[in-house]
Amino acid sequence: MPGQVEPEQLKADLFLAWAIVGVMLVMLAAMLVICITIGEPMQQPLPEDQRVLIRTVLYVIAIVTFPVTNLLRHIQLRLNQTMPHTHAAPGNVAKKRYLVTVIVSLSLIESVGIFGLVMFILGDNFNTLFIFTGLSALGLFLYRPKAHEYASIIEALASKKHE
Repeated sequence: MPGQVEPEQLKADLFLAWAIVGVMLVMLAAMLVICITIGEPMQQPLPEDQRVLIRTVLYVIAIVTFPVTNLLRHIQLRLNQTMPHTHAAPGNVAKKRYLVTVIVSLSLIESVGIFGLVMFILGDNFNTLFIFTGLSALGLFLYRPKAHEYASIIEALASKKHE
């Protein structure tokens, strides 16, 4: 079949996407380490009722972010497969398109971790920081680069080229 790609090539093509996942995980870990070690002087406590309101709004945004990210990723994957492209090799086009999909998905999910930092700075305790960071790490796992998604884009673009 003309669109099939070797597993080793898929792994090599997804290296940059995985590097982005790694950088985002390091950012989450660095945020935790900074907050745990020198975080208390950074806090600017708000009154409890204001913090509860902000925390509730951020929880709702975090809960909504997951299905919205899933829907957006699904749409992007289908667009990656169906959008016309120039005469470039399907693998190169697929690589660029899939990288954009991964970056958008992971950026949306990384924002959930930043909510924890914001709440910590506003005076919340470590529990809120850990919950938001854990949700963000879970999202990074859920929306990680997947070889089968990437392969399906390559195959779809290769089959369109031969039509």
